[in-house]
Amino acid sequence: MMDVIPCDVLVIGAGGAGLRAAIEAREALKRGKVVLVSKGLVGRSGVTATACSDRMAFHATLPHTEPGGPDNWKSHAEDIYRIGGYVSDGDLAEILAKEARAVFEYLDHLGVPFVKRPDGHADQFVTDGSDYARACYTGPRTANHLEEALIRQISSLEIKIVDHCMAVDLVLHRGRVIGALGLDERERDPEKGLIVLSGKTTVLATGGAGEVYGVHLFPLCMTGDGYAMAYRAGAELVNMEFIQIGLSSVKTKLACSGSIMRAIPRFVNERGEEFLPRYFPSGTSVAKICNLVFEKGASWPVSREKETHRIDVAAFQEIVRGGRVYLDFRANPQGFRFDELEKRWQASYQREIQKEISAEARAASPLQRLLEINPDSVDWLKEHGIDLRAGDPIEIAPSAQHFQGGVKIGPRGNTSLEGLYAAGECAGGQHGANRPGGNALLDGQVFGKVAGHEAAVEAMSLRQRMEVSPNQIRGFLSRLKKRNRGRNAVDARQDMQSVTSTFASIIRTEEGLKTGLKTLARVRREGIAVDERGWIYAMETANVLDVAEMVLRACRIRKESRGPHLFFAYLEDSQPQPTRDPEGRKYVVIQKQGDKMVLRKRTPVKLWKSHLSSLP
Repeated sequence: MMDVIPCDVLVIGAGGAGLRAAIEAREALKRGKVVLVSKGLVGRSGVTATACSDRMAFHATLPHTEPGGPDNWKSHAEDIYRIGGYVSDGDLAEILAKEARAVFEYLDHLGVPFVKRPDGHADQFVTDGSDYARACYTGPRTANHLEEALIRQISSLEIKIVDHCMAVDLVLHRGRVIGALGLDERERDPEKGLIVLSGKTTVLATGGAGEVYGVHLFPLCMTGDGYAMAYRAGAELVNMEFIQIGLSSVKTKLACSGSIMRAIPRFVNERGEEFLPRYFPSGTSVAKICNLVFEKGASWPVSREKETHRIDVAAFQEIVRGGRVYLDFRANPQGFRFDELEKRWQASYQREIQKEISAEARAASPLQRLLEINPDSVDWLKEHGIDLRAGDPIEIAPSAQHFQGGVKIGPRGNTSLEGLYAAGECAGGQHGANRPGGNALLDGQVFGKVAGHEAAVEAMSLRQRMEVSPNQIRGFLSRLKKRNRGRNAVDARQDMQSVTSTFASIIRTEEGLKTGLKTLARVRREGIAVDERGWIYAMETANVLDVAEMVLRACRIRKESRGPHLFFAYLEDSQPQPTRDPEGRKYVVIQKQGDKMVLRKRTPVKLWKSHLSSLP
């Protein structure tokens, strides 16, 4: 017996953006019903509920934030637009920066335990790509604390929560989204587990697509469901080639940034050989390489604009040659001298000291330095099976961490389909090639609020809700059965992950992307069959296939390097192709037309003209 759930505002996804959208929709609706759908359990699944790092940032411009003054948010907007490589929308950057204060104060009011200075202001630090200290934090669990506070607020409001439901397809009526059809992940029979979600308006907040890659930092449930549903329904997507990728622990999924790099470990292969010097120009000094390793701590995602990308390229090429690579904290890189670090890095190191040791001990090994500046990280790694004190190395690999693009939104969180909104990592256009560190959490709160409010306003303007028809339900079940053919889903997903991790990771080439697309086409021809993992896994794998094709096609059309998209002439090259400005300052729009995936370039909305003179 299928479950039919009608509502005024339907929110799909229960991470930070989805929770904020549901709260805002509930508060904006005078009357009516809000339904929040989660593929897992609310508060226990998704990125916001599970993410952890050494000091997780929530980027926000507050009244006391540098450079100060009532218009200090404008420098934040300029950073978003500039760091994005001019392939994001300036009007969305303005909204993010201008609304940061309000969403921070809301979270602070809800009890998120942001670290405060003695004067009562939020403590803030500098993150990737920013000149000013804007990053607020609670510690390693900033995202978790944020989610917990939003869940407390949700529990006080009249919002229906539907757990364990995977939304599979959006439902349209005359080009308008009128809800979604989903499956109960606990039910093995799709007809028995069918859930009909009927809404006047719908907000997608399903997060990113970590499972598109073999190595990633996402929970396993992140399979790009929102991207794929929106694409199949005909919505526009944008910037899908821009995926933040960085070197991370294979075993623990810990991003090896911050203090881990600032301790200057050795980069070694399976044979214990230091390999970094081989990937730098002949004659590059040890001091130069070690200074870049230190800088890598503050530029963790690979980026064309940072010379530290040489480190990512070196690790990737070493892995491609058939080996595994590690960070070794037992001994210094050959020829390393602490006093040869640039003065600014030495000063930065001094500011991080937690348990000061002697100069001799500091110079002795990376382990001693890590214990001095971040002893908690050593303990955390031991708890998770890597004992640095006992000499264990950290195996590392390039890992997908954040999708910069997504379902194209406008200033109201609206998409190209009537009745459909998007927020958080599921949405696209607000960030370009890169983003300031900590802007992901901010983005989910700002556009979660915007999308929830606008979806509620539109719902109130509609007299009646369109019901999902019996024919649409029958068609959905028929499509499910037709999808259930071909290779088992586990093997098909592994093939796709191999393609993306090989051809759309640190190094992208024309030849590699062509080869990868041929493999994806074969997987699509063969089909994906339900195996022992069940229907949900098979449907997720179908979504992974759609998103993987979007990523590879977007990579192939951008024949330049920008942000994390490093386009090489040949796999063996040491340096990527240059950035091509101004012709490269367009984003790639993806849309399904008939049975074809169509890609075209579009000029983004520019930041305010009166400030463009300060931008190159």
